[in-house]
Amino acid sequence: MIQLCRLAFALAVTVAAVTASAQDATLKKLLMLDFELIDSMQGSVPFPEKQERLANATAQLHQAFIRERFYQVMDDAPVLAQIRSAQSSFNFVDCNGCELEIARAANADRVLVGWVQRVSNLILNINIEIRDVATGNAVLVKSVDLRGNTDVSWQRGIDFMVRDIREKQQGNR
Repeated sequence: MIQLCRLAFALAVTVAAVTASAQDATLKKLLMLDFELIDSMQGSVPFPEKQERLANATAQLHQAFIRERFYQVMDDAPVLAQIRSAQSSFNFVDCNGCELEIARAANADRVLVGWVQRVSNLILNINIEIRDVATGNAVLVKSVDLRGNTDVSWQRGIDFMVRDIREKQQGNR
């Protein structure tokens, strides 16, 4: 009886793994670019935590998109030189489609551009825009307003955004 239970458990785990792999194969490939800061304060109030918070927001969103199976999130290593070159000139929000060229080079179906706008030290908003690489059309745009510039407020903002995408079934568009 114990062996029969073990066999049934092993079979269930195998079926779940195969099902997850099949589901992942149908997911659109997404190149997720790192979050950037649009700072309306322009240095009038120091913001030494900005690089760490931007990196944490990117990592948190990246992990959530994989966990929730919204998209097949691609490794950006093959196009990292192009990404860094573009970032040295401008933000992806204002690059007039350069993110699409990079995503095409990565063989992605979609590209995500994310930015945090700091209106004041207490008012910020986290934004993402996912574009179809073939057409350049936006397929998903999300924004979350924050009150308070802390690690916790940023984490909660990303959590809310992910929960909203899940609840509205907006992944894999």
